[in-house]
Amino acid sequence: MTAGLTHTIEDVIDVFNATFAESHNTRLISGSHEPLYLPSSNRCSYHRIVFAHGFYRSALHEIAHWCVAGRVRRHLVDYGYWYKPDGRNGDEQCQFEQVECKPQALELLFCLSAGHDFEVSCDNLAAADPDAVNVAAFDQAVRAQLADYLQTGLPQRAARFATALQQFYRTPEIEVGRLYHAA
Repeated sequence: MTAGLTHTIEDVIDVFNATFAESHNTRLISGSHEPLYLPSSNRCSYHRIVFAHGFYRSALHEIAHWCVAGRVRRHLVDYGYWYKPDGRNGDEQCQFEQVECKPQALELLFCLSAGHDFEVSCDNLAAADPDAVNVAAFDQAVRAQLADYLQTGLPQRAARFATALQQFYRTPEIEVGRLYHAA
């Protein structure tokens, strides 16, 4: 974490909602249990990104999923994604990491933009096979994905949110070289 910066849930909610509530009819909401994306419906006129337990990193992670999701997926509960819970075998963990690489690369971008610490999440603490999880390899893949995004272009909403975070926290623009020094 960058010295002198404080990171409150209220700040990330305010930054996100100021950036996207009007233009994308989407709001970031603190939840008490599992994260969930809820599209607008006849019960609620706006889309909701609900993050878990009021955790700052959970908010950034769920925003990253929203930034990856295309227009059609943003009209489906939880974007219509498959999720296999904790306890995945090696093949399932590999599939999980392939799906999670892009969102976690954007989460890394948001952490750097906010001056906040980042660690990849393999989300498989109950794996029966300890070799099913290779944190170092997954971390490298996430950083390589972000480097690729920075060189070829970020998803539009991710770039906009990263810029909003950088302006709010007064952090420098993200450069590829910082990805490996921040490990």
